[in-house]
Amino acid sequence: MIHFVGAGCGAADLITVRGKALLEQADVIIYAGSLVNPALLEYKKEGCRVYNSAKMTLEEVLAVMLDAEAAGLSTVRLHTGDPCLYGAIREQMDELDKRGVDYDYCPGVSAFSGAAAALKMEYTLPEVSQSVVITRMAGRTAVPERESVRSFAAHGATMVLFLSAGLLRETQAELLAGGYGPDTPAAIVYKASWPDEKRCLCTVSTLADCAKENSISKTALIIVGDAVQQSGYARSRLYDPTFSTEYRPAKE
Repeated sequence: MIHFVGAGCGAADLITVRGKALLEQADVIIYAGSLVNPALLEYKKEGCRVYNSAKMTLEEVLAVMLDAEAAGLSTVRLHTGDPCLYGAIREQMDELDKRGVDYDYCPGVSAFSGAAAALKMEYTLPEVSQSVVITRMAGRTAVPERESVRSFAAHGATMVLFLSAGLLRETQAELLAGGYGPDTPAAIVYKASWPDEKRCLCTVSTLADCAKENSISKTALIIVGDAVQQSGYARSRLYDPTFSTEYRPAKE
C-alpha cells in the first residue's frame, strides 16, 4: 500500500495521529525535503528507506513507489501541510491508477491553519469576513486569468496567498489594483509552527518592505484583509443567550 500523508505545517507534533502511525510502520518514506520538517523522520522504524523528493523527478518518485509495491512494502509519500493544496499529488495518483496500484490519503494541518494559530487569528469573524480565498501569484506555474490575485481582491474577503513570498512587490501591486486599500491589514507568517517562525503585521502597502526588513523571501504565507486586525466583529449568535438552537432554548 502507498499512503499519501500530510506532514502538517511544520512542528513535528502537528502531524495527525494517523499520519504518525503510518510513518512508524513505513518500510519506505519519500518526503518533500525542501519543505517537510526532517524531525518527522525520527518517527521512522529501523531499516526504513528514506528518499528526498526535492532531488527527484516525478518518474523517479514513481519508480521508488512501484519497486516498493512490487516487494510488498509499505510506502509513505510525505507532503508538506495538507497535500490537497499545491501538493502535486493528482499526477502521482493518476499514474498509480493507470497501473492498478492501491493508495490512500491521510490529511494534514495546512499552513493556512498554522499561520492563523501563529497569529491567534480567526479568519471568519462575523460582520468582518465570512469567506477565505486561498490562492497564489502566478510564477512558473500559471494561474488562470479568472483566478488572478487582482480579480479576487475585488471581493475584499480574507485572502491567504501561498507560494508568493518571493513576489511581494508584484503581489502588493495586484492587491492594490484589485481593490484593497493601502491601509488594509496584512500579515506575513514565515515557517508557521517551526522553531524559527516569524510573524509580521503590516498593511497591503507595506508588505514588500516588511518582508525585506525581516529577510523573508520564501516559505511564508501572506494574509490580507480586515480580519487580520481581529477587531470590529459582532458576537457569535451561536453562543448568544437570546438565540435559540436545537440544543438550548433562548433566555429572556
